[in-house]
Amino acid sequence: MDTVVIIGGGWAGCAASIRAKKMGAKVVLIERTDMLLGLGNVGGIMRNNGRYTATEENIHLGASELFEITDMYSRHKNLDFPGHKHASLYDVTKIEPEVRRLLTNLGIEVLLKKRAIDVIINNRTIEGIVLNDDSVIYGDVFIETTGSTGPMGNCLRYGNGCSMCILRCPTFGPRISISEKSGVDDLMGKKKDGTFGAFSGSCKLNKDSLSFEIRNELDEKGVVVLPVPKEDIHLDKLDKKVCQQYALKEYAENIILLDTGHAKMMTTFYPLEDLRKIQGLENARYEDPYSGGIGNSVRYLSMAPRDNAMKVIGVNNLFCGGEKAGLFVGHTEAITTGSLAGYNSVRMIRGEELLELPRTLAVGDIIAYENEMIQKEEGLRKRYTFAGSDYFIRMKDLNLYSIDRDAIQERVKKNKLLNIYNRI
Repeated sequence: MDTVVIIGGGWAGCAASIRAKKMGAKVVLIERTDMLLGLGNVGGIMRNNGRYTATEENIHLGASELFEITDMYSRHKNLDFPGHKHASLYDVTKIEPEVRRLLTNLGIEVLLKKRAIDVIINNRTIEGIVLNDDSVIYGDVFIETTGSTGPMGNCLRYGNGCSMCILRCPTFGPRISISEKSGVDDLMGKKKDGTFGAFSGSCKLNKDSLSFEIRNELDEKGVVVLPVPKEDIHLDKLDKKVCQQYALKEYAENIILLDTGHAKMMTTFYPLEDLRKIQGLENARYEDPYSGGIGNSVRYLSMAPRDNAMKVIGVNNLFCGGEKAGLFVGHTEAITTGSLAGYNSVRMIRGEELLELPRTLAVGDIIAYENEMIQKEEGLRKRYTFAGSDYFIRMKDLNLYSIDRDAIQERVKKNKLLNIYNRI
């Protein structure tokens, strides 16, 4: 049976695995830690702003499985918070086991605690992935969804450092760029000031360490907004965030907490001694190992050049998805790119023309638009997400943004792509 090997078990890798498996391939998913989903274990925000449109487009394209799970495990739905409307917040404490069960039930071979460290390549065609125990996983087509961080030293080199983020480099070792090991020169994103990388945009507080009033409001409403003392407002922190859709003035002037199972604090970091000055947070503590007091993980340091079918340029049989595929932010964006990569991996094996999603769909337009923008210096300093910032403005300008499910389905149908991902 033809084999698709996927390196990286985050949202993009899981989405790619599902699509390739449902297209009839044997699928092996390699994940260096002991859990799937990666940053999905600390994220939790779905369907906010243009992500609603993109979610529905993906569902009508045939990639419904992961969205069904995030909807099922949402603690709050149709939630508004500063700059964002109709959001869902899934429970980060429950989501990973359900996704793992889905992949196992589909017959996907999931290799946990296996770190990819090298490739066997011949004439620009990858033959196998070398693991840290010197074993080799052979395949016909490969998909890299390893994310865009580097080893933990990069969090000091490009940021303030952190104690131990969800990526857990000290425990399981650093990610390795498969595209670079294959001879490709990766791209690096930049902050507004021109320095490389960007901080993860949020951190987590232990809910039990918060006041009863705050916990109760989080449970009931899903969001709590607490004013920051004037002397502690630092607008310059906004420029360092990965998540530019949250780089709004309100996020510097207030502590914004979201209920994702933990208390998700929408800032890159906040000194603990200052955090405890705020009423209701006098006993606050960070939910280890997510950092938050002095810094955060630094991302967008390793992105593969690719075409709009998600194929890596310069390697014959390598695709990419998620942050590895560009300056994308968010779970919906990862599932979008991962699904297309997984689908196209099997089309390549069959010798069929690769699918490029049309720009009349938001999911197709963001893939093509990011690919255009990343060629420019200015574009490397931006991030691309359905949820806000420049791309959400573009969505609205192009009339791609909609929360009308029937209209979105009709749009996919008009492009003759209804359930395309499940057509074998």
